[in-house]
Amino acid sequence: MVIRRLAITNNHPAMHPKHLLERHGLVAKKSLGQNFLYDEAVLARIAAAADLAAGDEALEIGPGLGALTRHLAQTAGRVIAVELDDRLLPILEEQLAGYPNVTLVHGDILEIDPAAYFTGPYKVVANVPYYITGAILRHLLAGRHKPTLMVLTVQQEVAERLSAGPGDMSLLAASVQFYGQVSVVDGIKAGAFWPRPEVDSAVVRIDLAGRPAVDVADEEGFFRVVKAGFSQKRKQLQKNLLSLGYTREEVQQALDKAGVAGQRRAETLSLEEWAAVYQCLINRS
Repeated sequence: MVIRRLAITNNHPAMHPKHLLERHGLVAKKSLGQNFLYDEAVLARIAAAADLAAGDEALEIGPGLGALTRHLAQTAGRVIAVELDDRLLPILEEQLAGYPNVTLVHGDILEIDPAAYFTGPYKVVANVPYYITGAILRHLLAGRHKPTLMVLTVQQEVAERLSAGPGDMSLLAASVQFYGQVSVVDGIKAGAFWPRPEVDSAVVRIDLAGRPAVDVADEEGFFRVVKAGFSQKRKQLQKNLLSLGYTREEVQQALDKAGVAGQRRAETLSLEEWAAVYQCLINRS
């Protein structure tokens, strides 16, 4: 992990990602999910969705060529931008040289603890690679120093999954909604990116409350139950929960006490119902 502090020079005008990469003899890496968002109106809306103020600190994941970073730096007091691709660091240094409140960090966000850079509240704003969206969310939400707000550009399908209610819930949705309220604030057409992705995107805002949506004694134990429930999508809840090591009778008694029919499937349960199932399982007698 390498930290780079930027020198102060005049700002550089925005340039199309294709031309900027060509000028540096580079091409976008498909293996890293590099689709650079360059529509200035969309970038401004993403930054606005984070409600940044001069006293705020922001974490940007995958700044790429710095287009969104510039918008964040114009309103936030401090921006930590974490970029995995070392080829892009010279471009970022060039594009962001006029912003002394930006610190570039070369590293993998999945191996970085935000607590190393933020001692107080911070917000996450990012155009995240689609293939690691879930991993990034799990990493940040399970960490010891969670953000207060996350504004993420994700694949349209992922946005729908994250904001789904009971009936269409997924393990990812339950995990995120446990910590915060999810809302889809904007749609982004594929043409706003270069290279152009095959699907449209959406901007998701996750407002993280001071405490989880439901009160459970042990978060790790709670999620073991939820994960078991989702372990085999087509199976009924009562069968999936057997993987936790309980007997069939213990599972059925816990479900009856929680008021949840064992024939239901995991995607139909609300967080409150999951909390009841978990509580009845650990307090079975």
